[in-house]
Amino acid sequence: MIISRTPFRMSLFGGGTDYPDWYLENGGMVLGATIDKYCYLSVRYLPPFFEHKHRVVWSEIELVNNIDEIRHPAVKAILEEMKFSRGLEISYNADLPARSGLGSSSAFTVGLINALTALRGKMISKKALAQDAIRIEQEVIGEAVGSQDQIWAAYGGLNKIEFQKDGKFSISPIIMGEKNYLSLESSLMLFFTGFSRAAPLIAQKKIDNFKNKEEELKMLSTLASSAASSLQDKNYDIKKIGELIHEAWILKRELAEGVTTKEIDEIYKEGLRAGALGGKILGAGGGGFILFVVPPENQANLQKRLSKLVHVKFNFDSVGSNIVVFEPEDE
Repeated sequence: MIISRTPFRMSLFGGGTDYPDWYLENGGMVLGATIDKYCYLSVRYLPPFFEHKHRVVWSEIELVNNIDEIRHPAVKAILEEMKFSRGLEISYNADLPARSGLGSSSAFTVGLINALTALRGKMISKKALAQDAIRIEQEVIGEAVGSQDQIWAAYGGLNKIEFQKDGKFSISPIIMGEKNYLSLESSLMLFFTGFSRAAPLIAQKKIDNFKNKEEELKMLSTLASSAASSLQDKNYDIKKIGELIHEAWILKRELAEGVTTKEIDEIYKEGLRAGALGGKILGAGGGGFILFVVPPENQANLQKRLSKLVHVKFNFDSVGSNIVVFEPEDE
């Protein structure tokens, strides 16, 4: 059996500029981090004693004899790409709910590729892992997704990612002193709104609207660059990060209808009233998790104001997708 552990991510700045429809013409930049909340994929060769050949466990339990019968799009695409001849059992578990703005779909894809590669007794580089996941999600499955989630899931860490017009990407870790690092980490508060969201629909609206939102998208890239500089400045101030993330949220909400809602706007206003410096909905928008930048002295007040929401404590992750159980079998 092989078990992979892959982190969820929070995109802080530049979201939207990581879609190939944008960066292949304009370039793009994002800044964010992975957190110590994970998805786990366990895989093994299924013994030949069952009526079914493959068993896939996620929010459903699929018992099938052929790969093309599998309903989970990522599982089906990856198994077809990797051409497994033996039956497989694949099980998914996670610390946080899916479709909530933390890059869970890409974490799943990255984690499954990593686990299945290990099942064959091989290793895959983080770069190849990210590239394969991007290709499978965007080209094989045809999903309206960007390219940041797969990179963070593979690499982990607090990074700035730049996307080039030729399709390549580069990753620059945010190098900062321990005091500033801990200050940033401890100033971020994550809450689950409880609202469902249709991320692919909102993402497609953003893509369709790129030509009308060029100024906003270019400013989002600029804010990512400014945030990276601010985090590494010897005079680092969390207030500056709060101001920048607030400005980025104002821009993001203009990218497409559905990014925000009346309920989300009210939660955001409550956060500011309670002393948050800024914040944003994570992911495509419409629901899921909301993040606030909050000075320590205001955090108890914010938690009280948003007591109806689930508060999720976290730390940053620096490892990315890795194999936590390695007990391979011969194929």
